[in-house]
Amino acid sequence: MNQPAALAPRPIGDAKYTRGAALPALLASRILILDGAMGTMIQRYKLDEAAYRGERFKDYPRDIKGNNELLSLTQPQIISEIHEQYLAAGADIIETNTFGATTVAQDDYGMGELAVEMNVASARLARAACDKYSTPGKPRFVAGAIGPTPKTASISPDVNDPGARNVTFEELRRAYYEQAKALMDGGCDLFLVETIFDTLNAKAALFALDQLFE
Repeated sequence: MNQPAALAPRPIGDAKYTRGAALPALLASRILILDGAMGTMIQRYKLDEAAYRGERFKDYPRDIKGNNELLSLTQPQIISEIHEQYLAAGADIIETNTFGATTVAQDDYGMGELAVEMNVASARLARAACDKYSTPGKPRFVAGAIGPTPKTASISPDVNDPGARNVTFEELRRAYYEQAKALMDGGCDLFLVETIFDTLNAKAALFALDQLFE
């Protein structure tokens, strides 16, 4: 499910990001280009476990290779480079490196407490790249990527027990709300709820966004 939601003008720190409000008019005048996948671009760098850890997490007790969202903290220059490659290719909108940056998803790595930091940092990296490439004639936009979680609210994790669930709607709503707020604080212009195969999970994400704008 790809469901963009533009942000209303809102002060964030010392800045006021109002670019999202310009999207409807732009979409009425031309097709806007969204960037491509983040994960496959990261794979091109062939990062090993040490690269994912960086100096900050060099002694972390669990394997964390594959936790792409962590790279916004440990390898920010790589994430910025990927953003800039898409912008140089003509993308109007780039997605933050936050596909799995909810507490629910990050708990698989024991890093749920880092979710807010990951989202803020990721949004700031994308914001800086967009600001570098934006011109009056071609503004660039940051989409806060909100993706699926490894736990589903309407699909059983146990084939022998169709009624089993390993997460509640409220837990998902809370995780998505926290993620969206952090993305907004980091400077995103719109949200992209994407690739969520469980419709109840997607509903939790959209409900969280509605609450954020109340």
